[in-house]
Amino acid sequence: MYINIFRKIIFSLPLFQLIGALTFAQLKVEGEGSDLFIKNATILTVTNGKIENGSIWIHNGKIKAVGANIAEPYNARVIDATGRFVMPGIIDSHSHMASEGGINEATRTVTPEVNIQDVIQPDDLSLYRALAGGVTTINTLHGSANVIGGRNAIIKLKWGKPAEELLVPGAMQGIKFALGENPKRSNMPSTSGRRFPASRMGVMFTVRQAFTEAKEYMRKWDEYELKKKDKIKSSKWEKNLAPIPPKRDLRLEALADILRGKLGIICHAYRADEMLALMELGDEMGFKVGSYEHCLEGYKIADELAEHGVIASIFADNWAYKMEAFDAIPYNAAILTERGVKVTVNSDSPERVRRLYQDAAKTMKYGNMSETDALKTITLNPAIMLGIDDRVGSIEVGKDADLAIFNWHPFSVYTKVEMTIIEGEIYFDLAQAQTTEKLISEVPEK
Repeated sequence: MYINIFRKIIFSLPLFQLIGALTFAQLKVEGEGSDLFIKNATILTVTNGKIENGSIWIHNGKIKAVGANIAEPYNARVIDATGRFVMPGIIDSHSHMASEGGINEATRTVTPEVNIQDVIQPDDLSLYRALAGGVTTINTLHGSANVIGGRNAIIKLKWGKPAEELLVPGAMQGIKFALGENPKRSNMPSTSGRRFPASRMGVMFTVRQAFTEAKEYMRKWDEYELKKKDKIKSSKWEKNLAPIPPKRDLRLEALADILRGKLGIICHAYRADEMLALMELGDEMGFKVGSYEHCLEGYKIADELAEHGVIASIFADNWAYKMEAFDAIPYNAAILTERGVKVTVNSDSPERVRRLYQDAAKTMKYGNMSETDALKTITLNPAIMLGIDDRVGSIEVGKDADLAIFNWHPFSVYTKVEMTIIEGEIYFDLAQAQTTEKLISEVPEK
């Protein structure tokens, strides 16, 4: 009885009927062939403006042509996207999805030797839900329980494929760092006593000590390589003996690779003073911070972040959920962008990831960012952050055909994702998905 009453109330609303009509006049793929051709769409390229009544030709998973006057190829599957909007597949720059068995190796404060790639869970249901939000790529990270955590994994959401096929080859590899309340375990009661560090100064000491040890490790290996080439004299005890290599240490090797520029730093941080302190320590020790995750007080030090070249990976308007997240403002993205900092809007959530396009739209409301700059926060900027902007992040010839098709403009509150495409293959199709509207419509009236 109650479901029937609910059906009558909902479907009697004019707005719901309008949205339902737009939703259920769904896209179809017609024809056969290996190529895919999307036509009659409004295309938001991100880098080359908006194309009205445009087409995208996809060949071998790549964008072969895009424009307003593209001839339909012979023997291609065709999607007539009349009235729809196509944008680049959304990229979530901060996620913990698809990581099996927990995201923190919290038993020690420094664990850069562990790797999220080793525990990718390709059947995590949140990946499919993210596809329903137009997301095609995520940066899945170690957690923030450690001052220095483990390596990240950048994956495409190829639902149904094995874990190794999700990984993006050649993408940026980085180590998760964390400052503030999480690594000092401020809000984590323990029956076995507090773990070091328990203060902000202890967090900073831990980073300095780790890199001091890494520099000594590098010195020993450099000395060994010089001895092999007879470029430095051996002691009398080593004469006529082959040099002995130092003991391999995977923890120190990872830190050394940061100093060598082979690995990046992806740092969880909220407070402006802590972010400044880590950048100053980097100048002292010889490393650069790649991105600050959350970066809620970034607006206070926008010029310093721009000078350092750090990327701000932020929430659109989520704060005050703990003390260090108190002093945030919704204008953070606009101020940082105006000062020359590249900004990404991330989810850090298997739920919020479904509506990142709405979070990006909030940057237009708060701070009057342009539509293009707002789109960049979930497309091109995260692609740059992850070192994959040569492949994704915009709709351009030669890039991967990672696309999201919406029934309205992506920034409309009424919009829905109808299809999500990765490398020319459809991984989400609203016409095939089980939705609440469909379930309600299928309930028989009594």
